[in-house]
Order: sequence, then C-alpha cells, then structure tokens
Amino acid sequence: MYWLSKLPIITTLFSLYFTIEIGKHWWRKKHALYMFWWTIGVFFYGAGTFVESWVGLLGWEEPVFRLWYIFGALLGGAPFAQGTVYLLLKPKTAHVLSALLVATILFASVAVWLSPIDWTLIQPGRLTGKVLEWRWVRLMTPFINLYAFIFLTGGAIWSAVKYSKMGSAKARVWGNILIAIGGLLPGIGGGFAKASYTEVLYVLELIGLCFIYWGYTMMKRDSTKSLHANQS
Repeated sequence: MYWLSKLPIITTLFSLYFTIEIGKHWWRKKHALYMFWWTIGVFFYGAGTFVESWVGLLGWEEPVFRLWYIFGALLGGAPFAQGTVYLLLKPKTAHVLSALLVATILFASVAVWLSPIDWTLIQPGRLTGKVLEWRWVRLMTPFINLYAFIFLTGGAIWSAVKYSKMGSAKARVWGNILIAIGGLLPGIGGGFAKASYTEVLYVLELIGLCFIYWGYTMMKRDSTKSLHANQS
C-alpha cells in the first residue's frame, strides 16, 4: 500500500527522539560503553529509516541506496549488539570484538559503495540489495546479522532468564523480553524485504523500535539492582 512507504518517516522521527533520550542517559554515565554503543545503535537505526523515507518521498537514487544498505543491512542491529557485549562480557573481550566488528563493517561498507549496480533490477520507490552486482557482498550481511541476533536478542533473553530467578525484578524481566522481541522484528522484516515485500520491513522496523524503547524505559525506571557488574 502507498501509505506504508511513508511509514519510515514516523520511525525516523521516533528514532531521533529516542537517540536524544538515550544519549542524555549515556552523557550522565560516560564510562558506560554499553550505553555509548546503544546510543550509536539508535542513531543508525534512524539513519536507515531516514534513507527509506527519502526513497519513499523522492524515489530511488544510487548514492541513497548505497547508504540504505550500509545503515540498514550493516549497521541496523550490530551497534545495539555491541552495547550488550560491553554489558555482558569482560572489557578486554568486548574491545577485541569491537575491533573485529568495526573492521568487518568498514570493509563491507567500502565494498557496497564500490559494487556495480544491476540497473535492470531497480524498482522505483523500492529498496533491495539484489541490485548489487557483487553478490559476495550480500553474503557478509548474514554473519553481521547473526552476531547482532546472538548478542542483542540472545543477550536480552539470557538477562530475562537470570532476572526471573531473582523473583523481585519483574520490570527487568519484561524489559529484556521486550528488547529481545524488538531486536528480532527488524530481522524478520529484512527477510520479507529480500522477498520484495519491503513494506513489511517498514512496519516491523517501527514496531521493533517501539518494543526496544518500551523495554528500555521499563528498566530505566526500575530500582532493582542490576545483576551485570558493568551496569553498576
């Protein structure tokens, strides 16, 4: 439906609000690298939906498409996941994983920018990675997305299970469950986008971000002591 192509505008505006709010939270806890990465995650989430908004309003353009692939496919979930890495793992391990992640994304981003475009596959107003002629570039995104799934969704589920055993941390249990669902939905939407149902991605991006925000605010307001040493 036509109006669904405009849905990323709402997601972008909400991402901007969320970025400012979580950025203020990080600014008060500058030592907390997990908050820094989560702030970066929300920012790039909004950057991706901003590009989708651009295409929905002004149509397909080559540089805009390349930015969409970088912001959405490569940076859509990885920074969120890296925030969880800093929350759950030892700082030294998190630093090593950060270096590997950044190097991988930089390499993939350069490849996306340099890849020739198959102009016969372009659909006006619709974004799909199928137009990249270097097919091997698209093979990198599943590994990045798997990393994001393991640490963002998996980390949130693990935290929810741990908090559930405390008995007195219901807000943190449900907050983590909401974040896990929110982190999973855009990935499902990406699967639909690969099948040329891009509008489903737009819907799930907005719902997913709402769930992440909901979970974040629930835990932010909760006074229960965190079980993660890096969050204390």
